[in-house]
Amino acid sequence: MTSDPSLVRVLEARYRGGHRVWLRFDDGLEGEVDLAPALRGPVFEPLQDPEVFARFEVDHTLVWPNGADLAPESLHARVRRARGLS
Repeated sequence: MTSDPSLVRVLEARYRGGHRVWLRFDDGLEGEVDLAPALRGPVFEPLQDPEVFARFEVDHTLVWPNGADLAPESLHARVRRARGLS
């Protein structure tokens, strides 16, 4: 477990519909976020389709078959904001 949010890892993720996902991190933080606002740029275009978005896997962060990924520290910050922690 780490106290440095720049070193956090996603341990578990569950698809919640649309572009929402529930995440659990190695520092104990967990929560649900809508990632639609984070899906900008050409690599994320295919993920606009919720069926494609739902195909993520966990590899210390969220990764998709087309090579897209989101930085774990960014996901951590989004969960913190969604929970009103920062």
